[in-house]
Amino acid sequence: MANTISMLIGIFVAVVFFVSGYIYRRFVAEKKIVGAEQRAKEILQDADRYVQAKKKEAGLEAKDLLYKTRIEFEKESKDRRQELLNLERRLIQREENLERKLDLLEKKEREVSQRGRQFAEKEKLNEQKEHELNQLILEEKDKLQRVSGLSSEEARKILLQHMEDEVRYDANLMIKRIEDEAKDTADKKAKHLISLAIQRCAAEHTVESTVSVVSLPNDDMKGRIIGREGRNIRALEVATGIDVIIDDTPEAVTLSGFDSIRREIARLSLERLITNGRIHPARIEEVVEKVKKEMDQSLKEEGEKAVFDVGVQRIHPEVVKLLGRLRYRTSYGQNVLQHAKEVAFLMSLLAGELEFDVNLAKRIGLLHDLGKAVDHDMEGTHAGIGSDLARKYGENDTVLNAIAAHHNEVESKSIYGVLVQAADAISATRPGARRETLESYIKRLTKLESIADSFKGVDKAFAIQAGREIRVIVKPDKIGDQESVILSRDIAKRIENELDYPGQIKVTVIREKRVVEYAK
Repeated sequence: MANTISMLIGIFVAVVFFVSGYIYRRFVAEKKIVGAEQRAKEILQDADRYVQAKKKEAGLEAKDLLYKTRIEFEKESKDRRQELLNLERRLIQREENLERKLDLLEKKEREVSQRGRQFAEKEKLNEQKEHELNQLILEEKDKLQRVSGLSSEEARKILLQHMEDEVRYDANLMIKRIEDEAKDTADKKAKHLISLAIQRCAAEHTVESTVSVVSLPNDDMKGRIIGREGRNIRALEVATGIDVIIDDTPEAVTLSGFDSIRREIARLSLERLITNGRIHPARIEEVVEKVKKEMDQSLKEEGEKAVFDVGVQRIHPEVVKLLGRLRYRTSYGQNVLQHAKEVAFLMSLLAGELEFDVNLAKRIGLLHDLGKAVDHDMEGTHAGIGSDLARKYGENDTVLNAIAAHHNEVESKSIYGVLVQAADAISATRPGARRETLESYIKRLTKLESIADSFKGVDKAFAIQAGREIRVIVKPDKIGDQESVILSRDIAKRIENELDYPGQIKVTVIREKRVVEYAK
């Protein structure tokens, strides 16, 4: 019985638990269903809002794209319309030009046809006049034959004989003139060669250019310089190649030689020996060698300074040394290195005005006298030597030709050859560039004016621009325009024959007639 009751209680409890669990599960399930439905509704609402936002955003993007497309279309249409308008204007302008050209062609055609008619009429009139002239000539020939009693054949022979005599006379005069000109040319050529040799060897070395004077602390130093049996002075002369002259000049020794660099080495060496006081052959050789090395460095520095001053780049180191040697070379008292720098600056100015390569002009101007650095040691003119040196050290053909042509020894192949000639003449002939005494300068100007005054019809003559130009004023009632041309040529020829001058002299003939009257 007790077991039955326990079983029933267990069954009851199980049923209660089952019913309670069923109710609980149903309640929880309904609650979850409600929550799920609520979440589903929220998801649907969010999806609907998202869809609405996307629709709105897509609508805005479509409107924006439509607006941009419309703007681009309007802009493109406007550009097309502008192009069409421009094209239309050009077509209208071209049409107007064609119409003007057609009008001009029609006008010229009318003028040509009119001139053709006039030409035909003139030709017809000329033929008529020519016929009348031939008739008159025949009549005159008949009259001449009747008067002279000679036939036309006989008269022609006499005329030909007379003309032959005149031609023979003119030919003899021409032959004589050609022979005289040949003699003059040969004489000038010989003078040119002699002057060239003098220029290269000695002309540029005037008194102060061939000697250097070294001051001594006292006359006792002369004996030490001479040395025992003259061994010191001989050692110095052998080491430097310069003559050492010791005479009665108080407290001074003279160094003489054409090579200015060697003379400078000898001067510096002697000054150091005098300062040190130790003078003997070994010491002399040591000092001279040291000074030579210093001189090489000094020449290089002088060349580099010149290159830097002018502003030229990429110059070969050997060319720089050769430029430095020009520092101790003079021409008519003018320092050649300074002259080269002047020519470089002048060429740069000329090239700049003419819109040519200024750097190339500077380079040519600086190197144009390069041959003077070594022309004592090589055969040929300094222009040719300089061109060969420039070729050796890699300069281009334009530079080579300009250097070789700056004294007209070869034909100039570029404008730079003409510019270097002009700049060289300007630097060499400017007042004060080269040594010339006041007396010789005035004498040359006076001679120039006297040559012009010697011609008939000349009223006054004035030499101006330091003798580079002469202006001749003629009497207008005696010299006409054609005679003025002949007079200027004659004066120029006379100056060429009678005067020696660098560069060229401009002859200007001025003819002016003034008529003055007073109203009273």
